[in-house]
Amino acid sequence: MPANLTPQYQKAEEEYRLAQTAEEQVACLEQMLQLIPKHKGTEKIQADLKTRLKDARIEAQTEKNASKATRSYRIPRQGAGQIVLLGAPNVGKSRLLAELTHAKPEVADYPFTTREVIPGMMEWEDVKVQLIDTPPVTSSHIEPYLLNMVRASDAVLLCFDGSSDDAPEETLDVTNQITERKTRLSDHSGFNEDDFSVVNIKTLMVITHADDSGLQDRLDFFHEMTDLRLPQVRVEFERSDSVENLRTEIFQLLDVIRIYTKKPGKPADKVDPFTIPRGGNVEDLAYKVHRDLAESLKYARVWGESVVDGQSVGRDHLLCDTDVVELHSI
Repeated sequence: MPANLTPQYQKAEEEYRLAQTAEEQVACLEQMLQLIPKHKGTEKIQADLKTRLKDARIEAQTEKNASKATRSYRIPRQGAGQIVLLGAPNVGKSRLLAELTHAKPEVADYPFTTREVIPGMMEWEDVKVQLIDTPPVTSSHIEPYLLNMVRASDAVLLCFDGSSDDAPEETLDVTNQITERKTRLSDHSGFNEDDFSVVNIKTLMVITHADDSGLQDRLDFFHEMTDLRLPQVRVEFERSDSVENLRTEIFQLLDVIRIYTKKPGKPADKVDPFTIPRGGNVEDLAYKVHRDLAESLKYARVWGESVVDGQSVGRDHLLCDTDVVELHSI
């Protein structure tokens, strides 16, 4: 019997996937249990949710009791989205972070330069995207905290060194380490419909040293060894146009739109737009502004390509990129 999960439940499920603390997971799981349709087709999912909720509550209490001095690898989500850089040793992750953000990671020709997670904010037009450089992954080692970081990210950049003959096998080692832990690098994000313990993470394969003459042979060899097919972008850091194209590809990977807000009688705030998923509506924007506002939302006025300027719309109205929205509550 099909589960027939509602859009509201699916939104709550995505919030759960992106939760960065056990306390956030508890809140999301409680909401999912409230929203999930109650019928025979969802009995297995309901049982799994109850088990996860019990575990999350225990973990939340553990986090609460833990010493504040305890080291944490959680990095609060900022900007339009959080994207994790993943790859084998010396594939160009740190160089990518340095080129696209103001972060100052150590960049060197020897492997294992990155020993800690390093965040940076990438600018694209009038929005920012959070990039997180991570320690390299090998066939024999992956940092214990890295998997949770990947699973809770909005997307992943899988780096492939186009100038290295070792790149095909080393990149395969990275993907195997992730896959063995029930996480799949994919062209979309979300839980697996048949196994709630498996998470798909939207991934863009970034091929560095793209001008190397042997690149295509190395890519062909990689594809012979795996069925994994990911969208790709090639970058040569010595060319500014290539770097700027990478910047655009990374923002588009998030698949979000920019929304500007305004107060009645005031001009729109076009300095720091909100971002919501493409296909999002007025209610999604209201939740981004403040949960209380979303709950008391009465209507909105919208200026943009899909409406007559200033048109009044309901909470289900679909928004377009660069729309200006004026939210009105009860």
